[in-house]
Amino acid sequence: MTTAAERTAGRLTEIADGIHAFVQPDGGWCVNNAGLLVGGDGHSVLVDTAATERRARRLRAQVLRTVAAPPRTLVTTHFHGDHTFGHRHFPEALVVAHDNARTDMAATGLGLTRLWPGVDWGDIAPTLPHLTYHDTLTLHLGEDRAELIHLGPAAHTTGDTAVWLPRQRVLFTGDVVMNGVTPFCLMGSVSGSLAALRRLRALNPLTVVPGHGPVGGPELIDADEEYFHHLARQAGRGAAAGLTPLELARAEGPGPFADRLDAERLVPNLHRAYAELAGAQPGAALDVGALFEEMSAYHGGLPTCHA
Repeated sequence: MTTAAERTAGRLTEIADGIHAFVQPDGGWCVNNAGLLVGGDGHSVLVDTAATERRARRLRAQVLRTVAAPPRTLVTTHFHGDHTFGHRHFPEALVVAHDNARTDMAATGLGLTRLWPGVDWGDIAPTLPHLTYHDTLTLHLGEDRAELIHLGPAAHTTGDTAVWLPRQRVLFTGDVVMNGVTPFCLMGSVSGSLAALRRLRALNPLTVVPGHGPVGGPELIDADEEYFHHLARQAGRGAAAGLTPLELARAEGPGPFADRLDAERLVPNLHRAYAELAGAQPGAALDVGALFEEMSAYHGGLPTCHA
């Protein structure tokens, strides 16, 4: 019998010249994507890792079947553990991230593991970035370049990095874009997510590697933009009617986005939208633990995590 872990095993696939995506189905909670960029000079760059030791070791094995030596650089798209806990299994790499991602990684540690204590996390530990940047940073891979772009002030988090390969027109978005998976802005903002999506669209990408879900094209940006516009309108109605985010979610549900994975994220997303309506700055701290519990109550139990 095939296990859940086997059904969601990641695979490294070349999607453009020298550009590989490590996609882990089905893309739900803690089952993220990563990437490998290979330059003509033999220098390679990894984009994110994975949540567990087992998944990170699978990624490493596939990377070392693709390149002769381990990547010397590891770009972190944001601080969440599903994208970072596996960093320690690439000890040769210089870890690069936005300033805020490093701050959040240091503050959060292994906090994600407490949300799903039943997951076999294995040998993991926070690996803080060795190099941080503020606005943009360019990595050179032979004659190619990878542009790191901070999508601030707050979209999915306050330290989101997109990785743009202009020659191949390939865009790694981190969790600012999802495919078939509900967006999540609890630690960022609705307004900032919409601004980030506009900025990503302006790059005119041909191929988009989302943080979760299958690789696609610019239509993924459009789909998430529709979600956030719907969320903002829904929050406006609920606030005007005097409903709490949980009451509103129970009354209306996710509407046209009900078929996306992890639709229960509606509850914390509404809390973020309400906070913005009340004047909170993008990325202002909310009680993540309490809102996760409320989300679980709405869902009818702890959401499933196949990490």
